Amino acid sequence: MKVFRTIVAVTALATFAILAHTQTRPTTPATAAPQTRPAATGTTNIAVIDSSAFSDDKNGIARVMVAMRQIEARFQPLRNELRGMRDRLNTMRADIQKKQAIQDAKTTAAQSEAADQLDLQIKRKAEDAQASYQKESLTLLDPLQKDIADALMAYAQAKGISLLFDLNRVPVIYAANNLDVTKDFIAEYNRTHPVATAPGAPARP
Repeated sequence: MKVFRTIVAVTALATFAILAHTQTRPTTPATAAPQTRPAATGTTNIAVIDSSAFSDDKNGIARVMVAMRQIEARFQPLRNELRGMRDRLNTMRADIQKKQAIQDAKTTAAQSEAADQLDLQIKRKAEDAQASYQKESLTLLDPLQKDIADALMAYAQAKGISLLFDLNRVPVIYAANNLDVTKDFIAEYNRTHPVATAPGAPARP
């Protein structure tokens, strides 16, 4: 299941894009909180799961949260640097706008060229950051994604589920509440796969 990994990548692209451009700010629809439904009973052989809930801040999979925080922490200094560069560029352009009527054209042209060069540096740095963020996300989240998929298969077999749909990947018109095993699976996974044993993840304080 690639949903939680995709969420991380999309968040990164949006963040770095905003830092690279001040005029255009992409708007993203608010993500609805995952609905909690009773877990499927042992006699149910068809069930559904919402894999987007794996990355829920409060009720998601603990290992996913740790991995996402690790990625965010690694790139926060770069975000801060880009934000500082963007603030400096905005100040430069505001100063040019304010003084261009009272200073000679040559000085204004030189200042404008310097601002354009800084703007170009910001865009290139943001593009590199996007690529690096995506690569780091794949490296850190791919093994975790496989582990969750294996655990989900084992969970389905143990519960006698013969057909399992992911609501985030397969269009489902209707599913009864008692078919949703999302909350039960997350609780089971967190119990059997504590954060302290996650590959490369620090133990909880």
